[in-house]
Amino acid sequence: MLWLKDRDKAQDAVQETMTKGFLQQQYLSSIENPTGWMVKTLKNEALQQIREAGKWGTMDEVGDRAMEVDSEVDFSQKTKMVFRFIEKLPERQKEIFFLREVEGLTHREMAAYLDLNEGQVKVELHRARKKLKSFLENYGK
Repeated sequence: MLWLKDRDKAQDAVQETMTKGFLQQQYLSSIENPTGWMVKTLKNEALQQIREAGKWGTMDEVGDRAMEVDSEVDFSQKTKMVFRFIEKLPERQKEIFFLREVEGLTHREMAAYLDLNEGQVKVELHRARKKLKSFLENYGK
């Protein structure tokens, strides 16, 4: 749901990814990191859905989301603040942070998915966390 922000669309993306994985069973059994392949395929599927839907949602979707926001103002404001800080991270750090903290990938899985070595992944994740900590500590000062 991280990329699509809609449970039904996210489930569709997962279903498409699982179908592609099923059709590629032979290939997946021969590669070193099938989890990385699945995550990359899921991300690509989500991006494709975003492209097809266009940047903006329908007015109904916007209205529904506005009603949800009204009922969760305090939580939503804090969440928005955190996401604004995350958006300020360099692209590589942002991607690594989400893969680790949201998707739960290991350092090894992230390294294979991003075509980096594990040391680079650890350094970028550390830098991302350090920047986020600094943003949060300095917020409101």
